[in-house]
Amino acid sequence: MRKNMPKITRVRPADANNQVVTVEGGKGRYRKQPCPKCPWRVDATGKFPAEAFRHSAGTAYDMAEHTFGCHEAGSKKPAMSAGFLMRGADHNLTVRLRYIRGELRDDVHDGGHELHKNYRAMAIANGVSADDAALAACRD
Repeated sequence: MRKNMPKITRVRPADANNQVVTVEGGKGRYRKQPCPKCPWRVDATGKFPAEAFRHSAGTAYDMAEHTFGCHEAGSKKPAMSAGFLMRGADHNLTVRLRYIRGELRDDVHDGGHELHKNYRAMAIANGVSADDAALAACRD
């Protein structure tokens, strides 16, 4: 397998129809605007179960190395979520390093859609309790 090929390193079920897949590697793709069912979009609240947000909370921790991927991109051609880049990535180490290396540009926009303020707000809007331990380390 080539060095930059994406590799699935973890799969966690969120409910009977959804799972959170951790993908490492790939070409550093990212979405430039949120897709129609992007969980960062306020109008897409409720499309994914609360457990998915518990599993992905670590992407919003200070100095996190994992990023929040676009679910529409899939695991074969992973891409970072535009909503994540706009609202959840300020404290993410991987994202910060990719900006420094010029792998990410300032070309992501909301596409005219209202986005949740941050990861914590998105998770709570989608059913995670405000005092859930998974959200304790999320940066605002």
